[in-house]
Amino acid sequence: MARVVVDVMPKPEILDPQGKAVLGALPRLGFTAVSEVRQGKRFELEVAEVNDDVLAEVERLADTFLANTVIENYTVRVEQ
Repeated sequence: MARVVVDVMPKPEILDPQGKAVLGALPRLGFTAVSEVRQGKRFELEVAEVNDDVLAEVERLADTFLANTVIENYTVRVEQ
C-alpha cells in the first residue's frame, strides 16, 4: 500500500479565525516565538499503487471534494 497526502490550507488572503485563536493563546501559554498560525486540513489516502492515473484521480478528488478552491489551496504528495 502507498499513501497519498492532500494538504488543504486557506488561501493567504482569506481570514483564518482558527489560526488567529491559536496564535492568541500561545503567549498565554508561554510560547512567544511564533508570529503567525494558519490552520488547515490533512487527508491521508491509502492507494494500492502510485501511478499517473491514481495521482490524476486524487487531484480530481481534491479539486472537487476535499478543498473549496474558492477559498483554499491544496497540494498532493506521495508519502513514503
